[in-house]
Amino acid sequence: MTDSASLHDTDRSADDRASRPQAASGPHAPSGPQAASGPLGRGLVGPRAEKAIALALQGGGAHGAFTWGVLDALIEDGRLAFEAITGASAGAMNAVVLVDGWLRGGPDGARARLEAFWREVSFDADLPQAQQTVVDGVMSFWKTTPVGAFWNAVASPYTSNPLNINPLKRALADTVDFEAVRRDGPAELFISATNVWTGKMAVFERPDLTVDHLMASACLPTVFQAVEIDGVPHWDGGYLGNPPLYPLYHGARSRDILLVQINPVERRETPRSPTEIRDRLNEITFNANLLRELRAIDFVDGLIDDGVLGRSNAYKQVLLHRIDGSGGALDDASASSRLRAQWPFFLELRDAGRESAKAWLEQNYDAVGRESTLDLKAMYT
Repeated sequence: MTDSASLHDTDRSADDRASRPQAASGPHAPSGPQAASGPLGRGLVGPRAEKAIALALQGGGAHGAFTWGVLDALIEDGRLAFEAITGASAGAMNAVVLVDGWLRGGPDGARARLEAFWREVSFDADLPQAQQTVVDGVMSFWKTTPVGAFWNAVASPYTSNPLNINPLKRALADTVDFEAVRRDGPAELFISATNVWTGKMAVFERPDLTVDHLMASACLPTVFQAVEIDGVPHWDGGYLGNPPLYPLYHGARSRDILLVQINPVERRETPRSPTEIRDRLNEITFNANLLRELRAIDFVDGLIDDGVLGRSNAYKQVLLHRIDGSGGALDDASASSRLRAQWPFFLELRDAGRESAKAWLEQNYDAVGRESTLDLKAMYT
């Protein structure tokens, strides 16, 4: 675990990563073109892959189904290999399920496991009654009724959910072989959470991941009790790294980072109702640290362009790309719909993600490896 918000994480050097064994033997050991080390580097490499990128997957509850659609379309297209993945909350879950599915059956296995996971966490899944009751309680936190408002003000998950039931934990435990991911995972994983005691970001890496690390990354403190990792309580990773980008500086050889963003940066309307105000505050909060990291990347790139910093393992220019839901389904989805877990809604977001990914590939694939397609200054100024 690394506690840091620095752009340049020096705990583990690029040379250390390069010397790490590529894959262990065993029933889930990657083989062939699906998960190999070769000209494109180590990662999730399909048979048609031509270029390698790193993925940065933002969290946002049910809106993570948009990211599922993006991943589904990218895998179906097949021209991109995924060298490393960083994620928070729902983005972290998509990342781990993606790797687990790839280990089981290559690209087709990854697509199948992602669909199975999102089906499992939908309200339409066959949840035990106790878990369904908790899910219904989670939804009440976003209701605009006087009872809902009172509940928001006075309830604590330590009293409202004393057994700390979390249906996501069951879904992940049923879907993911964490032992195989830790042992054989061909792509590096970086999962963010918030250390409750220090207020700093924690980043968990693939060789250490368990279901509890994923629960920590997705722990909304108003809904679930803090998740303890080695005796330290953690909350949702989206507060401090949604997703964290700095681990990819040394965790990936590729300069290309594809950000899948599901929290809108801009909304050209003034929120007026209590729900609208709360929703917009949530969106701003869950984007804030990402914008800071993008500003830092732009600053370092400028210094390299000006010759102040030389290109090296410590300082490399990053090529940023982005797929988001602007101009589509996510523009019309309020922040409160992040807890709308109906299967038809998931399918709607998945289809929107697929269309967005296809459009991005059509417009920007040729630029991968050559130049950024995301205007950083436009994002943070």
